[in-house]
Amino acid sequence: MELSDKKPNQTALQRHLANLKIVSRLLGHELHAQQSAKVIQLSRDEVIEIQTSIDLYIEEASRRTVTTVAAEPTTTLVGSRN
Repeated sequence: MELSDKKPNQTALQRHLANLKIVSRLLGHELHAQQSAKVIQLSRDEVIEIQTSIDLYIEEASRRTVTTVAAEPTTTLVGSRN
């Protein structure tokens, strides 16, 4: 049972990290393309793509936090009567 529980969690984690991988690749591409320059320039479209990826990551992280908090069981103490 434990093995099957890890697979959905890993898939969700990989999907969650995909947005950060996109940001990293976009920045890496620009660093490579402008290798000789001390100052790196980004186009408006590139900045929008990076911002969108970060926003998607934030939304997913927020959604996961809300889901985790909602899924936590609440413990109710019930007193016993003699």
